[in-house]
Amino acid sequence: MSSERVIVVGGGLAGLMATIRAAEMGVTVDLFSIVPVKRSHSVCAQGGINGAVNTKGEGDSPDIHFDDTIYGGDFLADQPPVKAMCYAAPGIINLLDRMGVMFNRTPEGLLDFRRFGGTKFHRTAFAGATTGQQLLYALDEQVRRFEVEGLVDKHEMWEFLGLVRDGDGNCRGIVALDCVSMRIEAFPALAVMLATGGPGIVFGRSTNSVINTGTAAASAYQEGARYANGEFIQVHPTSIPASDKLRLMSESARGEGGRIWVPRSRGDKRAPKSIPESERWYFLEEKYPAYEKFVGEDPHEVPMKVFPGMHYSMGGLWVDYAANPSNGTLDEASPRNQATNVPGLYAAGEVDYLYHGANRLGANSLVACLYAGKIGGPAMVRYGRDSGGRLPPDDGAFAAAKKRWETEFARLARMSGPENPHRLAEEMGDWMTDNVTVIRHDGKLSETDVKLQELTEQWERIGLSDRSGFANREISFVNQLRNMLVLARVMTRGALLRQESRGAHFKVRDLEKGVTEENALPRDDVNFLKTTIAEHTPDGPRIAYAPVDTSLIPPRPRKY
Repeated sequence: MSSERVIVVGGGLAGLMATIRAAEMGVTVDLFSIVPVKRSHSVCAQGGINGAVNTKGEGDSPDIHFDDTIYGGDFLADQPPVKAMCYAAPGIINLLDRMGVMFNRTPEGLLDFRRFGGTKFHRTAFAGATTGQQLLYALDEQVRRFEVEGLVDKHEMWEFLGLVRDGDGNCRGIVALDCVSMRIEAFPALAVMLATGGPGIVFGRSTNSVINTGTAAASAYQEGARYANGEFIQVHPTSIPASDKLRLMSESARGEGGRIWVPRSRGDKRAPKSIPESERWYFLEEKYPAYEKFVGEDPHEVPMKVFPGMHYSMGGLWVDYAANPSNGTLDEASPRNQATNVPGLYAAGEVDYLYHGANRLGANSLVACLYAGKIGGPAMVRYGRDSGGRLPPDDGAFAAAKKRWETEFARLARMSGPENPHRLAEEMGDWMTDNVTVIRHDGKLSETDVKLQELTEQWERIGLSDRSGFANREISFVNQLRNMLVLARVMTRGALLRQESRGAHFKVRDLEKGVTEENALPRDDVNFLKTTIAEHTPDGPRIAYAPVDTSLIPPRPRKY
């Protein structure tokens, strides 16, 4: 076991890949996960992973993949890291194949690839409808090998609460909560990586797992980390509505011929079977095998109910990169890659903002997570060896951080007001889903910001129904809810200030007139071809903007 230690928070694809890469360099990794690693949200990915392997001889290439990704993101992504990701993608897929991922094969035995949204070719490798699960399990097997060698210590069922920062602002470790015993501990590290996924539960019900609250990113943001492009949220057009959450109906079903329809006339109240073919609008798919299980209706007899559900966050913690001017990609040996503005703190996966711009291409999320972990793990080790190991004594920072969180959780346990935290969370989710998803209007966004501030005031009057000192999920949820309200304001303020339509969103002048060329604001490259940067203040997010590197592909109109 090495005396050098780093911390990775999050057991999904990004976190596991970062753990593997750090352990390969001989550094001990403390891997924290709020759930057992195999239950991380990456397990839910259905469609596949993109990479221009070109086994079908269609002329696909990493350069075309790069162009598709930049174009799909409406030119809001910095281009060197995206190019580097696309060039690395075929190798990542081949690496996963060698790890034993059971990808679908052609009759000849080659890796099979299918079409996915926003691509020109068969570019998406897949393992049935469980690609995320197969990838996660394969990486976990590799991590277990390092566990046996003493280079990885897993801390499952531990929740990240906050950073440990010294007097100079350097990240020296984390404070975490044992979700079973409710014990709070501080853990030291040469560097820390957050790989904690997206903030879907900010929108109430979403296609995200219920653990995806964004609480870790929000906590880091409140401790000084910048949050970038928070307003860019991807909504999946076909999720299955249920009382607990929304379940994804993969777009791969559409690629295989599935169709769904809605009546052509808005508000049509006729029984579905009585609507003639000529009055049905087929625009997505009409089959999904698990639908009847969740909704209780046979999709062969009753047309499926679908709901546009919050699915992915293009925004996340701001991270740096080191460009390689010689080839337009990255210097993968640099400790700057995936580093936040807080020295010693890194981020990778959906929790970072770097790879998708204003809209993510389907099946790009898995390769982005894996690539970010692939370069971020070594970057944090290099930082730790170059800088983290030479920092002065922490001067009691660990004891102080632990005490602060113990005091805070004791305060939360005493809350006895009239407000129900779950009602506040539901109200927050309803407002965010109604006003901060695809179609946006300044008036509604302003009202939402005011409402979020009201809910924050109501949060102070929450009353707990569970005060036990063992496996108390309610007290943890109350803390997460406070963080979600902070992050919701970042998203809402960013959306309010961005006076254009771009990527996944339309800003409209009049809600009643919908999305038309006359009513929707145009894309405004002069004023808003910029990355939104949010910094925390006691009065709410302070918004600034940073230029986007468009040096490799000149921006052009985005028309699908």
